[in-house]
Amino acid sequence: MNYWQGKVALVTGGSSGLGQAIARELCRQGAKVVIAARTADKLEAVAKELGAEAAGHGGDVLAVPADIRQQADVDALVKNTIERFGRLDALFNNAGSSARGSAIDTTAEEFADLMDLNVTALVRCTRAAMPHLLASQGHLVNIGSLAGKTAARYMGAYSATKHAVSAYSQQLRLELDSQGLHVLLVSPGPIARSEPRTYSEEKVASLPESARKPGGGAKVNLLQPAALAARILRACEKRQPELVVPGKARLVFAISQLWPSLGDWIIRKMT
Repeated sequence: MNYWQGKVALVTGGSSGLGQAIARELCRQGAKVVIAARTADKLEAVAKELGAEAAGHGGDVLAVPADIRQQADVDALVKNTIERFGRLDALFNNAGSSARGSAIDTTAEEFADLMDLNVTALVRCTRAAMPHLLASQGHLVNIGSLAGKTAARYMGAYSATKHAVSAYSQQLRLELDSQGLHVLLVSPGPIARSEPRTYSEEKVASLPESARKPGGGAKVNLLQPAALAARILRACEKRQPELVVPGKARLVFAISQLWPSLGDWIIRKMT
């Protein structure tokens, strides 16, 4: 039997991008999938599309509109999942946003706003789902970034938020591994999008042109969401602690830890 057949998975940010790709791959493998996002109309349209695909593989799809920055929405999201399917085997903390701007020009309020979505909301979802994930000895998957393993220029508060996700994931892994919970931190490079991301002209006007590009102009190929989603599910099956894509980025991480000045020089050259 397929590993994901009959398992129940919750995907935040499931109406587009990598979140939708993860949900689609889960449907193809027979899982029962709950997708959450803020825009109800778009979410329902995606759920209808995925539902037809899931039905052919013995799966099912439930759409739950939710703003995960609101505790009441998070509680209702998990409650609806359990009421519909009776269990939870995997939480994919995928919802989040990027940013651009120099570190010094990014205000404390802008840091707080992005922290609320990329970190605090992730913590809310994790805490709400944790009793059910521990009961199933399932998977907690946090979508981080290469920028969460080593900083990059002109990414506003984004790199700081993703570093927080990396640290939180490791702490959870250290504390909960003995209870059977699998924690996977995914640190991908820039991901291809159907529509280019836009940033405030006020923020990017004084930045190098490369800063507007995916990954802050990092000289790496854009990752295809479908292929990355498949790799994430395989990493879950193997209960890997981390998935870094592309893998060669690990060399830069190691150099930055051992020789910070050399690591900084390499990162400047790569972006």
